Amino acid sequence: MAALWHSCGLIRSWNDPRADIDRKLARADGGFFVAARDGEVVATVMAGYDGHRGWINYLAVDPSCQGDGVGRRIMERAEEHLVAAGCPKINLQIRAENSAAIQFYERLGFSVDDVVSMGKRLVHDESTPEQ
Repeated sequence: MAALWHSCGLIRSWNDPRADIDRKLARADGGFFVAARDGEVVATVMAGYDGHRGWINYLAVDPSCQGDGVGRRIMERAEEHLVAAGCPKINLQIRAENSAAIQFYERLGFSVDDVVSMGKRLVHDESTPEQ
C-alpha cells in the first residue's frame, strides 16, 4: 500500500505511511478499503467518522488502473461505510495543484467548500522531520 501511495504522489517527507496504516488498523473501525487485481493492490482508501464529519484519506488508484472505475467503486464503498455510521457529510483535502484529483471528486459530486485547511502535527514519527 505504501508503494502505491508513493506512485500516486500521496506521500510527503513528513508522512510515514506505515505508521498511518498501523494507526488506522488499530482503530478497527472498518474504514480501510483495499482493491486488488491478480493479487496486487490497485486501490486504497481510508474513511473515518468523528461524529461530526466523515473524512477521506489516502484514496489512491494505481496509475495503470486509473479511468477504469476502480476509484469510483472504492469511494462508493467508503461512502456506504460512512452512511451506515450515520455520517452527514464527507470532507477531504486535496493539494491545490492536483487538478486530476479535483476533477475526479467533482465527477463524484464533491464541491469546493469556502474554508481554510489548517493542521498541527501532534506526533512526530521517526521518519517525520520536526516542523
